[in-house]
Amino acid sequence: EPPRYANLMYDRRVVRGNTYALQLPPVVGFSTQPSPLEIQRQREARKRALARKRAKEQAQPRTPEPVEGRQHVHVQTELYLEEISDRIVEVDIECQTDAFLERPPTPLFVPAKTGKDVATQIEEGELFEFDVEVKPILEVLIGKTVEQALLEVMEEEELAQLWAHQRAYAELRNAELAELQRLEEEERRRREEKERRRLEHMQMLQKQKETAEKIAARAFAQCYLADLIPSVFNNLNESGFFYDPIERDIETEFLPWLMTEVEETLERKVLGRIMLDSLICTVVEKRLDAFGHKPLADQTEAPTEEPRPTDAAP
Repeated sequence: EPPRYANLMYDRRVVRGNTYALQLPPVVGFSTQPSPLEIQRQREARKRALARKRAKEQAQPRTPEPVEGRQHVHVQTELYLEEISDRIVEVDIECQTDAFLERPPTPLFVPAKTGKDVATQIEEGELFEFDVEVKPILEVLIGKTVEQALLEVMEEEELAQLWAHQRAYAELRNAELAELQRLEEEERRRREEKERRRLEHMQMLQKQKETAEKIAARAFAQCYLADLIPSVFNNLNESGFFYDPIERDIETEFLPWLMTEVEETLERKVLGRIMLDSLICTVVEKRLDAFGHKPLADQTEAPTEEPRPTDAAP
């Protein structure tokens, strides 16, 4: 078969990019980079396996938790019980082996050669001269670089001019805003002063009107009450509104007290008379009873002394 010449940049067997993070071994004829779809499929499979494992663990029946004061103990449930001991049975055994025979070192492994050798023939004049061929490329690169640098410098200068115009416009606008605020504040003060002066004038006119009305009312009242006051005083005096305080004090304080004291004295006198009458009635009844009975023959003693009204206490 004649040799075929190919470009290594388009060979699929050549690995491109970073090869340190690869997890799969390289395969001849295929790219070692895993596709995003394969990575997503592996992640989904791993998630499904974890979900199945978690569901299996949850579905497995478990022993309920022990109540307070108790604890679970492992118990053998097999047919033949085994003795459980903390000490493991140990037995010492010895054996005799022959000495190792020396052997040559293991030769380096060289894999067998596979495939066919392919060569590329380069004739005279096919390769380019770097110093000659690179000049146009360098001229283009340098020209583009200088042009780009000039454009960037011009853009920076234009941006600086725009920023200067913006600063000047901002300063002018701030000055105009300050002047506008000053004029608005001055106009507000003038308006407030005008309103305050108008209110003061209205209040002054209202006070003058009220004062004139009061003066007129006072004059009318004086003229109207000139003849009314004497007649009113006469009527009040006749009705008893004007009285002597000493006489009123005697009538309201002294006379009621005097009457109360007199009534109490009379009540005491009446009570004494009633008590005296009751004592007299009692003595008279006792004497009638004593005179009504006949005296005995051997009774020589004088009759008992009659009680006097003064001895009996109420």
